[in-house]
Amino acid sequence: MALWTKSRRASAFGALALSTVFALSACGSSGDSTTASTGASASAAGGAQLVNPGKLTTCTNVPYEPFQFKDESGKVVGFDVDIVDLAAKKLGVTQEIVDIDFAVIKSGAAMAAKKCDVAAAGMTITDERKANIDFSEPYFDATQALLAKKGTGAKSLDDVKSMNLKLGAQASTTGLDYVKKNGFDPTEYADSPKELLALQSGQADVIVQDLPVVLTWLKKPEIAEKFELITSLDTGEQYGIGLKKGADPVLLKTINETIAAAKADGTYEQIFVKWFGKKPGELG
Repeated sequence: MALWTKSRRASAFGALALSTVFALSACGSSGDSTTASTGASASAAGGAQLVNPGKLTTCTNVPYEPFQFKDESGKVVGFDVDIVDLAAKKLGVTQEIVDIDFAVIKSGAAMAAKKCDVAAAGMTITDERKANIDFSEPYFDATQALLAKKGTGAKSLDDVKSMNLKLGAQASTTGLDYVKKNGFDPTEYADSPKELLALQSGQADVIVQDLPVVLTWLKKPEIAEKFELITSLDTGEQYGIGLKKGADPVLLKTINETIAAAKADGTYEQIFVKWFGKKPGELG
């Protein structure tokens, strides 16, 4: 989850994940939806083929604040949600969000099983993932970061290793991949909340996570009081909207055109500032 990354790597268990989608059809949450426009049509404008008529169904993995998370009312909101809403509006439909395990998203199984049309989950574009899903043009530049208990004295990954600090990472992410490639064997946690809890409870001294997620955590006084960002890791990652392998060309074209138009007319910058408090290029 790839702020900056991703954050998340592909795996060879696509077939297993696919069977999981069919067996656990209840894992989607149809109640977590967000309206992109009014008067949704029975079919998408321009002839895009959608899983559910009148809806652009998006698979994501909640929470991953500020990209996607539930607000106080229980509605799923976030940067990714707003970006996909633009595409839904262009299609003349509403966006419906399905909360599902990230491993099933990145393997391509969720879309192959027609659980959703697209996946927007802070997902880094990688060659490994391209073998299983198609991607839109990049919509976000991502970087990883290290969050640690205050007072460790660590300032880099090398310090984490030399000081024998306990490192944690979120499973199935590019952050995990990155530290493994640098010689670490971190403890893996199923999602970002569990990873943060491990840091708070002392199971980990340091965790690796997408920079914008870390910065969002540090806005909370109870976290900023005890933990600190020790360094960012420029991994050169970019997020993309995922689609089924061999994606509907109309849908893919619409998403790419929407991203390009939003960047050109200032809408993208407005959404960026809304969720990150800074303009693109000013984070990290």
